[in-house]
Amino acid sequence: MARLAGVSHQTVSRVLNGHPSIRDVTKSRVLAAMDQLQFRPSRAARMLSMRRSQTIGILAAAVGSHYGPASSVSAVEDAARDRGYYATVAHLASVAPSAITAAIEELLSQEVEGIVIVAPRTSVLSRLAELPMSVPIVAAQGEPRDAGGIPVATVDQEAGVRLVLDHLIGQGHKRILHVAGPRDWNDAQSRLRAFKTGLRAAGLPWAPPLFGDWTADSGYAIGRGLVQEGTAGADGWKPALPFTAVFSSNDQMALGVIHAFREAGLDVPRDVSIVGFDDIPESAHFWPPLTTVRQDFGDLGVRCVTMLLDSIHGTGIRAADGAQPPVSPVVQPKLIIRGSVAGV
Repeated sequence: MARLAGVSHQTVSRVLNGHPSIRDVTKSRVLAAMDQLQFRPSRAARMLSMRRSQTIGILAAAVGSHYGPASSVSAVEDAARDRGYYATVAHLASVAPSAITAAIEELLSQEVEGIVIVAPRTSVLSRLAELPMSVPIVAAQGEPRDAGGIPVATVDQEAGVRLVLDHLIGQGHKRILHVAGPRDWNDAQSRLRAFKTGLRAAGLPWAPPLFGDWTADSGYAIGRGLVQEGTAGADGWKPALPFTAVFSSNDQMALGVIHAFREAGLDVPRDVSIVGFDDIPESAHFWPPLTTVRQDFGDLGVRCVTMLLDSIHGTGIRAADGAQPPVSPVVQPKLIIRGSVAGV
C-alpha cells in the first residue's frame, strides 16, 4: 500500500491512526490506495498496537421518540467515525441511580476511552457527577451550572429563545404563552428560564407555563384545555384566547397545539401564532408550516467528540497557551421563519 501511494510505511500508519500532521493531499493518496487494494484495517490489530480501543461510549436516555436526544446520538456517532473512532451506545432503562451505574459499567467493560452523555436530565447528570470515573466524560446539551462539573457542549438555548421572542414581539405580540417541556429536562428548564427573563426584559406580562412531555399528544391535550378555558368569541362560536401567540418548547408539542386549535375553529396564524423549537424534518410540512428554532446537531456532535478526544489525548491544554484555539462548546441556533406567525 505504501508503495502504491508513494509514501513511507510510517505515513500509512499515521493516516490510519488519524495523526493531525498528515497533509490532506497525502491522506487522499493513501485512502485512494486503500480503496484500490480493498484494504480494511483490523480493529483488533490496531487495539493491540496502540493499546487503545479506539472506541468511545455514548450514554443515552429516552432516545426513542425524542428528536433532540436521538439526533445527538447519531451526530456523535458520525463525528466519532470521522475521527477514526467507533461508538458504542448504552441506553438507560430508567433514570434510577442503579440503572445509571449499570449503564456506565456496561460501557467501561467495553474498554471505552471516554463517554459522551446524551441524557439531558438533571437526575442523570447529578448521579454521574457523584460517580468515580476512570475515563473522561462530556455531556451533550444542558447548562454547565446544571452538570455538576461535567464539561458540556450545547446549543445556546437562551439565544434560541431570544430569537423567538424578538420575532413575536416584532410582529406585535404582547401576550405570549409558553408550553414547556418536562420539569426534569435541562433543555426545557433552560428555555423556560430564558423565556421568563425575556418577557420581563421586554416589560411583558408573565403567565405560568403549561408543562407537556415533548409529545404531540401532550400538546394536543394542552391545546384542548386552553380552548375549553377560553370564552365565547364575538361570533358566538370561536374561542377567544387570553394570548395571541404560543411558544412551544419543541415542534412535536406545537403540532398537537395546532391540531387542538384548528379543531376548535381557530385559524393559525390569523387567530393565534405558534412557534416551535428543534426544526424537526416534518415541521416544514405542518399546516401551516411551522416557524421554529433550528439546532445544528451535526455541529454539536463534532464539538462533543472534539472536546472528548482532546481530553483523552491530553491536547485540550494547548488552548491555554494560545498554541491551539479552544473548541467552543456552544453551538448557535437559527430561527427558521415559516407560516405559523402573523402580525397583530
